[in-house]
Amino acid sequence: MSTKFIRKIEDFKCGHCGKKTKGNGYTNHCPKCLWSKHLDNYPGDRANPCGGLMEPVGLELEKGVYHIIHQCETCGARARCKSSQEDSIEALTALSESLAKKLMF
Repeated sequence: MSTKFIRKIEDFKCGHCGKKTKGNGYTNHCPKCLWSKHLDNYPGDRANPCGGLMEPVGLELEKGVYHIIHQCETCGARARCKSSQEDSIEALTALSESLAKKLMF
């Protein structure tokens, strides 16, 4: 098993919202709803047998770039990935607002 990033150019249909997405080799989540699928042990290796849907549950800002935190609905694993310019600003805003509300209560 390698820890090196493996670029895979794959198109996919989102398991959460159904949007068809054209992959660019770095795409690992749906740009419409931000959900992902638990496929990798290391980015691009497709070696994880879980296959569960990964809910966007957090955001982190690092060096001016937002990273989306995903949590697998099947096994509970967490993963972090960079947001992209293709991501829905509405979905990112809704996630941010949801997190802010949780902090307030």
